Amino acid sequence: MRELRDYDVQVFIDGRFERPEAGDGIPVLDKSAGVPFGTYGNASPAQVDRAVGAARRAQPGWAQVDANTRSAIIRRFAAELENRRDELLTLLIRETGGTLEKAEEELGQSITQLENSATQLTENAGSILPPYKSGKLSLSRAVPLGVIGLIVPWNYPMSLAMRALAPGLAYGNAVVLKPAELTPIAGGQILAEAAQAAGVPAGVFAVVPGDGPTTGRTLSEHPDLDLIHFTGSFEVGHQIANFAARSFRAVATELGGDNAFVVLDDADIDQAASCAVWSSLWYQGQTCITAGRHIVHRDVAAAFTDAVVERVRALRVGDPLRDDVDLGPIISETQLRRFADGLVRPSIAAGATVAVGGDHDGLFYQPTVLTGVTPDMPVFTEEIFGPVMPITVVDSEAEALALVNRHRTLMNSVFTGDPMRGLAFAEQVKSNEVHVNDGYARHGGEGQLAGFTHRQWIGIQTTPVRYPAWAEG
Repeated sequence: MRELRDYDVQVFIDGRFERPEAGDGIPVLDKSAGVPFGTYGNASPAQVDRAVGAARRAQPGWAQVDANTRSAIIRRFAAELENRRDELLTLLIRETGGTLEKAEEELGQSITQLENSATQLTENAGSILPPYKSGKLSLSRAVPLGVIGLIVPWNYPMSLAMRALAPGLAYGNAVVLKPAELTPIAGGQILAEAAQAAGVPAGVFAVVPGDGPTTGRTLSEHPDLDLIHFTGSFEVGHQIANFAARSFRAVATELGGDNAFVVLDDADIDQAASCAVWSSLWYQGQTCITAGRHIVHRDVAAAFTDAVVERVRALRVGDPLRDDVDLGPIISETQLRRFADGLVRPSIAAGATVAVGGDHDGLFYQPTVLTGVTPDMPVFTEEIFGPVMPITVVDSEAEALALVNRHRTLMNSVFTGDPMRGLAFAEQVKSNEVHVNDGYARHGGEGQLAGFTHRQWIGIQTTPVRYPAWAEG
């Protein structure tokens, strides 16, 4: 990795960097060391308005650029990130508090997303439809949505931005991005620098760093957006969706969920325990697809708990940039207090038992396994977003299913020795994603075309048509 450096996050509008107008010099902390290594400010409402205006002006021209040229620019965007690999791995570790493995995953996902989008935009621009009458050629054409407002969270600031940014740009849209306050460098400044160096035309991509009330709300409620794309908390997503509905604005959200990890009585315990630890504690449990509630059949609960505790005891917690560790720090004191004081402590007071962990040194929270957790405790009813594994014991598969479906989820897992039993269970789970004997999978592919374009039908009459006599004249 490269030598450590400091960063100055700026607003990026119409192809140029400028100072933020609503505050400057806010520190960006190295999450492990607790010291500043960069600064940012809040883009003002006026700057957000100018960014959207520039995007609106630039987008039609960008959409008219031929697919091969757009593809080449997107590939150069990916190459700019690859060329800075060592620097960006160090940055991601410092800014997010994740391990090197997590940083490699995130950077790799970002580059791959750009490369995939560059390929996909040259492969499909619509469809030829069956003719509905003689001599009629029917086409379905993919048309860019227009200007996309993109608001991303702090846990995967680069790759979650790229999940919408890469296909959004590739399919001819303009994008105005607001990164999270805790990660404005990897989630904003670096992407603006790479886009500029790659030759993305001025105005097509903008970055407006800042907080939620000043910058985020201004962007999400801007009248000239064609889509607002938000990843984050349910509460904020609900507000954005409500406003979008009132203004007939398209909105795409990925919100939090209290995901379940089910272990049935015929499961392979070693496999289930390994996946549970990984699914729950990867990046300190700070992802929206983290396995939060562990619902385990009584017949295997003791064996599963022992296997999980054994694995958790061996985990090392510390500074991922400077030490050989498995888990890094919690992203902020606010986040630590939210789950440690607001969820774990009341659950222990209500009768949950700490099997391992439960303490912390500053932001370094020891991975924790809680047993005796009941469905009314806060660690069961709320998304934890921290390195805590609550185990709830049930007496039947039906009881497990009912508890899974009690709360809003994004992704769930079920472990069983019979894949067909797992399939039958998964079919009854009320979530968009369920995995049998596994944790989670990656997304992408051709389906992104539908998310960042709309369909226009064009009919071309290729032979003369005889109309009714009254219309012939």
